[in-house]
Amino acid sequence: MTKHRKKRNYRRISLVALAVTAVGVPSIAMACRGGPSDGAAHRHESSASAFRQQPAQGDGSPEPTASPTATSAAPQRPETPKASKTPTAPKRTTEPKAPTTPRALPTAPTFAAPTAAPRAPAAVAAPASGIAARVVQLVNQERAKVGCSPLTLNAKLTNAAEAHSTDMADHSNMSHTGSDGSDPGARITNAGYSWSSYGENVAYGYDTPESVMAGWMSSPGHKRNILDCSFRDIGVGLAQPGSYWTQDFGAAR
Repeated sequence: MTKHRKKRNYRRISLVALAVTAVGVPSIAMACRGGPSDGAAHRHESSASAFRQQPAQGDGSPEPTASPTATSAAPQRPETPKASKTPTAPKRTTEPKAPTTPRALPTAPTFAAPTAAPRAPAAVAAPASGIAARVVQLVNQERAKVGCSPLTLNAKLTNAAEAHSTDMADHSNMSHTGSDGSDPGARITNAGYSWSSYGENVAYGYDTPESVMAGWMSSPGHKRNILDCSFRDIGVGLAQPGSYWTQDFGAAR
């Protein structure tokens, strides 16, 4: 999971990844958030597993043997070399295998375009009826618990969210960056929403509003977007195949 929030004077983007396992379906979410900063470049943060190898104690060199005594032992009589049997050919050294590339936590699966199979039909955004309304209802229930005002489902933010979900489903790629290189702020602006701050949550693999909300609320980054009392509007998108979800939050100027 990750988050995105942004303000005009200064932008800071933080990224958080979370993998949640649904029954038989891998589910992943990301959150992106933009906000004011000191003018530094965008900052991304991610959570991932790490591997560290520590050297064993000592430098690995063999311990020195005891110093030879002053009186050396009498030289032994050299043994008469025995005739060896038919020399065997040295064993062929097997070529070293290429090192296995470690797998990182999946953030957005990518698939090579099929060469022979026909292309699947383009994904379409799910209708806003029921699903979007249910997500907004669950969001506002969580916001009420911390004293935040309820969010209003905004048509422009919904257009941006639906378009991004469709784009992710079309390319089987969960990301805050669109296939055209756009970021959440650009997509929200292009949809006609004039923002002072925004946030975005995305996810895939969750079958219901309840399950995706549970996944988002279990991630600090996504939860922060959902419970940000400064936001006033929300847009929700869902596209198939793959159940690609988008939440776009905003505070209008």
